[in-house]
Amino acid sequence: MDQIALDKPLKIDTRPIWMIVMDRTVRYQVLAGLVLLTLIVYNLSPPDGLSATGYHAMVLFGVTIILWVSGLLPIAVTAMLSMVMLPLAGILPAKQTYALFGNEAVFFILGAFILGAAMTGTGLSARLARAMLVRFGSTPRRLALTVFLLAAGLSFCMSEHAVAAMLFPVVVEISASLGLKAGKSSYAKLLFMSIAWGCIIGGIATFLGGARAPLAVGILQEATGIYIPFFDWTMAAIMIVLPLLFIGFGLLLFFFPPDLDGVEEGIRVLNRKRLEVGKISYDEMITALVMLSTIAGWAFFGRQLGLAAIAIMGTAVLFTFRVVSWQKIEEYVNWGIILMYGCSIALASAMEKTGAALWLASKGLTTFTLSPFMIIAVISLVAILLTECISNAAVIAILMPIGLSLARGLGIDPRVMTLAITLPAGLAYCLPMGTPATAIAFGSGYLKSRDMIVPGMMVMGISWLLFLGSAWLIWPLLGFKI
Repeated sequence: MDQIALDKPLKIDTRPIWMIVMDRTVRYQVLAGLVLLTLIVYNLSPPDGLSATGYHAMVLFGVTIILWVSGLLPIAVTAMLSMVMLPLAGILPAKQTYALFGNEAVFFILGAFILGAAMTGTGLSARLARAMLVRFGSTPRRLALTVFLLAAGLSFCMSEHAVAAMLFPVVVEISASLGLKAGKSSYAKLLFMSIAWGCIIGGIATFLGGARAPLAVGILQEATGIYIPFFDWTMAAIMIVLPLLFIGFGLLLFFFPPDLDGVEEGIRVLNRKRLEVGKISYDEMITALVMLSTIAGWAFFGRQLGLAAIAIMGTAVLFTFRVVSWQKIEEYVNWGIILMYGCSIALASAMEKTGAALWLASKGLTTFTLSPFMIIAVISLVAILLTECISNAAVIAILMPIGLSLARGLGIDPRVMTLAITLPAGLAYCLPMGTPATAIAFGSGYLKSRDMIVPGMMVMGISWLLFLGSAWLIWPLLGFKI
């Protein structure tokens, strides 16, 4: 015991007590300073052309952005706090504020989470992943391509975050069986980057890849009464997704060329795991049927019945056949995200209804250019850059009220503006903080920051150019005219 004490001597902080207290309460000081600054700004006179309620909504909006970016409070807590402040500050009536939380988008997101949880919990998604990799991954390049396309394909029908989390241990199995060294193996980097980029690119294709699309459509519908059907959204997004799948994997091969000759040992490990699981279970078959039926319902009856109603009916079938239990669902569903999306819709609605978003739009982007296409180009660039720093849901909540006001003032189709914000906001390639898919890949230990940033910047630029090309040339043919 004495030897241990000598090895690790007790360190005594000899600084004055006030300095120690200041050092250990920095977070509280920042929060107190933010509260004081907010109170001062809140009580100032509103600028010309902006009502008092609009000014107060804009102040609340600004404080919410600061808290989201800084991470001083959890993102869901910040969203709830902003929602509570809407009636307390007299920005919106309490009844109207809390009614916004019942937006259809919130229940669609909840249903999508439960469906994704069923695929993961029953083992259906892992079974599909191993079967696809064993079937198509006969060479190093084909195995990496299968990981990439599987991540993208699964992200069409379940949360990209869940897909990354599900594929991660499978790729870890492959890497360990092949003896790939962390930080040294180019092929290991290729595999883990294939997960990340596959999830990111596939995640923007439908409403199911991430909850940002339902959030944006919910804000659009609340503000304008206009709705984008499931199938129409997918048709617009797929024009960007398909070329990105080819270009993205080509870039990955360029930056991370395979440095081994064969992957037979990895395939043997996957095959053994697949055989250990055995035949497909009753729960997996029910989940597969419900998932296919629900997607078909969204595609063909989404406009008539509503996406949320179809999603909830699908989840009800899963509970009816006891495929899932509520206790299990509570483990898989991120309730903080549900709260955040509901509150974000309320905050965005307040910005629109009080005229704050219109005022910001008139003072913002329109001072640079009056060209509708240039407005689309600039706001999509802002979205794709901003999503590297904060969550894509926060990007939607920040930009949608401003974008819709710009669309109204310039005669731009609000559906195009919604797509121009939401699709780029899902393409966070460079930093682990941008999306959980990149964070999971980076957490493997096989990648360095440079491995993600340099290729990520290149594919980000290509993604933005593909978006502009689609918006200019292809979307008008689908009815989305700028």
